[in-house]
Amino acid sequence: MRKFQVTVLGCGSAVPTSWHNPSSQMVQYDNRQFLVDCGEGTQMQMIRYKVKYAKLDHIFITHLHGDHFFGLIGLMNTLHLMRREKTLHLYAPKDLDEIIRTQLRLTNTTLFYPLEFHALEDYGKSAVLYEDKHLTISSFPLKHSIAVWGFLFTEKPLPLNIDKNFIEEYKPAIEQIKAIKQGEDYVTPEGKVIPNNQITIPPPLSRSFAYCSDTAYLESTADYVKGVDLLYHESTFDDSREELANITLHTTAAQAARVALNAGAKKLLLGHYSARFKKDAEILQKEAREIFPEAYLSNEGETYEI
Repeated sequence: MRKFQVTVLGCGSAVPTSWHNPSSQMVQYDNRQFLVDCGEGTQMQMIRYKVKYAKLDHIFITHLHGDHFFGLIGLMNTLHLMRREKTLHLYAPKDLDEIIRTQLRLTNTTLFYPLEFHALEDYGKSAVLYEDKHLTISSFPLKHSIAVWGFLFTEKPLPLNIDKNFIEEYKPAIEQIKAIKQGEDYVTPEGKVIPNNQITIPPPLSRSFAYCSDTAYLESTADYVKGVDLLYHESTFDDSREELANITLHTTAAQAARVALNAGAKKLLLGHYSARFKKDAEILQKEAREIFPEAYLSNEGETYEI
């Protein structure tokens, strides 16, 4: 089974603290890396937690509040100083392109590597942003004071496994093996048909991860992340500050838990904690678990397997 994991680099909210960094996570699938959000100090967190970025080719930014992208130009400049040559793909709200180009122009920096900007558009709709043989990354709308997107990482269905005893007895050709893995029956040279389900073993179920950044509570979010294995959802406040959450278009831990419950998620990861929570973030986990028992606090430097 291919590696599929998430390392939390920052789980704090906008107000800086000495105990949390702003939002950022590194998603690794097989030998590919995807950075989601890049708050101030992200590259220092990568160094601190030994998260290498040699295979980082894709960066996704949820929205243009500074605690989600102020670390980007620093990271890009470091890649420039390291003489990176591979294209860096940036998926973000369209105005970030102008911000980055302005920073590069005013600092007289010409990147050694190509930067390909992919603007997030058609706000309010889901869209496929990235796709390869094994993985699809889609965006979906959230609700905040400015346009904001969530991201869904979905592993494509794995091929069937062929029973080794069948291979030893019938010695199928490579093309026949490929056809069987796609669900076809096997026909012997004598014309006998062996049903596919008698010679194959079901593969592991496909896995998925969803990242829900700053957002008011939305029932529709659950529809976009149905059955997700790991759901990261902001949980800035506890129940006592639900009114403040509604005013600021953020979410409480209990509201995040309701999204996970309605989505049929397997596990919920809480984050984007208000600076009010220094040593008592456990109250967020407690309130979430009253609704969704598989709720956990995200912690910087920890890696979560999917």
